[in-house]
Amino acid sequence: MNGKILEYLKANGEQLDADIAAALRIPMPQVRTLVEQLSISGDVICCHVTRYTDGNKIEGTSCRLSCDLPAPSRGRKPGVKKDATSDVFSE
Repeated sequence: MNGKILEYLKANGEQLDADIAAALRIPMPQVRTLVEQLSISGDVICCHVTRYTDGNKIEGTSCRLSCDLPAPSRGRKPGVKKDATSDVFSE
């Protein structure tokens, strides 16, 4: 079962435990146990989250692969220096 969870997360990215249970048709208590085992082994990173969807409070555990880094955000990054030649105006 751990392999199925890892494959699902690899294909779909970060997911809530409820979404994993529904997609793989595994009971929630079993998913929580399996995800906990994967977290202890270091294969998965988990955190407790609260989301609000259409005013409904949804609490669960968000899971992602430990090697799957989120894409960097767009725009300028802190610590990035501008090229010195671009600040000089030619007259």
